[in-house]
Amino acid sequence: VCFIPGGLDCSISFISHVLGKVCVHGRQKEILSVLVPRLTDLTKSDCIWQRICWRLVECVPDRWMEAVVLGFVQRAPGADVLSRLLGNLVVKNKKAQFVVTQKMLLLQYGHTTAVLQNLLGYLALDSLRRALLIKVLKELLETWGSSSAVKHSPPEQQQYISKAILICLSHLKEPEIESCRQELLTSMMEGVKCHLDSNLPQIRRLGMIVAESISSKINTDGPVLKFQYEEDDEARELKSLLVQTPPFCVVPGPRDDDRNDKTDAALPGELESNKKSHPAAPVKPEEESDAELDSDDDLIPYDMSEDKELKTKAPVYIRDCIEVLTGSEDVDKWEATVKALESLVRKNPAATREVSVELAKIVLHLEEKTCIEGFVELRQRAQVAILTTDPIPVAKYLTSQFYSLNYSLRQRVDILDVLVLAAQELSYPKSHGKTKHSDAQKPCIQLLPGSDSSKDWRTIVDERIKNKTRRFAMGQSQVERASGPNEFNSVAGHFFFPLIQHFDRPLTTFDLLGEDHFVLGRLVHTLAILMYLAVNTMGVTAMGKALLEFVWALRFHTDSYVRQGLLSCISSVLLSVPAECLLEDVTEELLEAQSWLGDVVEKDPDGDCRRLALQNLLLMENLKKKLQTVPS
Repeated sequence: VCFIPGGLDCSISFISHVLGKVCVHGRQKEILSVLVPRLTDLTKSDCIWQRICWRLVECVPDRWMEAVVLGFVQRAPGADVLSRLLGNLVVKNKKAQFVVTQKMLLLQYGHTTAVLQNLLGYLALDSLRRALLIKVLKELLETWGSSSAVKHSPPEQQQYISKAILICLSHLKEPEIESCRQELLTSMMEGVKCHLDSNLPQIRRLGMIVAESISSKINTDGPVLKFQYEEDDEARELKSLLVQTPPFCVVPGPRDDDRNDKTDAALPGELESNKKSHPAAPVKPEEESDAELDSDDDLIPYDMSEDKELKTKAPVYIRDCIEVLTGSEDVDKWEATVKALESLVRKNPAATREVSVELAKIVLHLEEKTCIEGFVELRQRAQVAILTTDPIPVAKYLTSQFYSLNYSLRQRVDILDVLVLAAQELSYPKSHGKTKHSDAQKPCIQLLPGSDSSKDWRTIVDERIKNKTRRFAMGQSQVERASGPNEFNSVAGHFFFPLIQHFDRPLTTFDLLGEDHFVLGRLVHTLAILMYLAVNTMGVTAMGKALLEFVWALRFHTDSYVRQGLLSCISSVLLSVPAECLLEDVTEELLEAQSWLGDVVEKDPDGDCRRLALQNLLLMENLKKKLQTVPS
């Protein structure tokens, strides 16, 4: 920055043009990293330099204004400094106003939290600019409360908008809140609804935090909204934005030495006065006598150290379990039955098969009578045990109930979870491998039978020998792979096809293609897992063909969680169906899926969807290379 001698008038529009052209041609960092600190120092106490700086940015042509304003906002050390450097530029220049109030807040989302605080703090520091702050807050809330924006914008942008809303709220004053209280309340109700409808936990939590913050601002005296969610670093950071941070400044105060000297000098006098004014006489409180009258110290407690808790015996037969779970009023017996049901089912497979469907129905509708730790897990494990013991009839029952009336969404999701867990158990071998020789990292010392003393010294000797022995080329332990028949082979179709049949038939209380898209997302992910577990089964090709048709019907679904599941389905098909069968039986479906995957990679707003689509394209490319290398 050059100095003008002699107090002569001059125009700085040429410098403004140079600044704008340099910034727009990609040298913004180089010039502003020098210019902004210098102007910050010059404008600190000199109003002439403030006016010069304002003229400098005001004279920048509109076609270059965005690059200059963005550079100043990013490199200013605080909102107060930005206010000194830009003045009321956003009020005077429409292009600057568009960049600050629209482009940087609603169209871009890559700026840091510090940039957002600079930007919105700048709008809040002047009375002429506060009207823009309120306008910006209303537009942000309109975007935040739009169900279309929640569905189609990436989570990073929604988090960015949420941060901007919280920073705006931190700058609002009580009269401003009072003037737009009703609008804030309406926006909060609309926004929290569409956020809670999302299938992504991150989006739901953003909606909860912002709604809590708005509620605390508009209801300072009355009750406020409270949600239950995980308090992690991200949540704490968002909540901290609601508290306005003061600009950094050093407040002069007395030196530590002087303060300590004064304190030390005052201590003897204070101690003497305290001694004189407070004689050392014990004062007995008035309540003590009443407390002594009500004291129970003279009662001798019972000795309960030898007492043992009476445990109710669990039933030993499956039919007894059914009787207890359906009609028993004995809570202790009911609790013991719930805890023992899984092991009892696995120990008595023949008896379980006789009443498997009836028992599955009872457990599916089982409600918690008492507060049992891990009740949901106990019920789920019992359902999995019943399903793996008698797969075909129980799978038919559960898949038919998934599309039946009078079930809650929680029960439908439970059915999907049980089907997945049972399929995993059936598809994995039951037998465990045997170790040929001991692991080098964790040796297992086997002791000969003998007295306790012999065990002790043998352990010590063996460990010493191990520590002092050098071994060369000692291979890793070779574990025999568990082998056994794939029990999921013969029942995979009973798990898979009934789930895929009726997804497009809305019921009175259940509409997968409508408002119950969360369950649709879980269904799609379940089908992907079942397809993956069906590798090497007889019906895997038919399952893959049906699943690709299912994916094609839902490929344009608006919910990102559902689209992620559909892309996982394609991955499962590519990994499970043999390459030759893919080429012969599902060529047309794969070509259609490939064109859709290309569109997802280029246009989908969700980052996870783009990543999954790219992985699928790579799988297809690898499959193509593999088929080309195979000799005909």
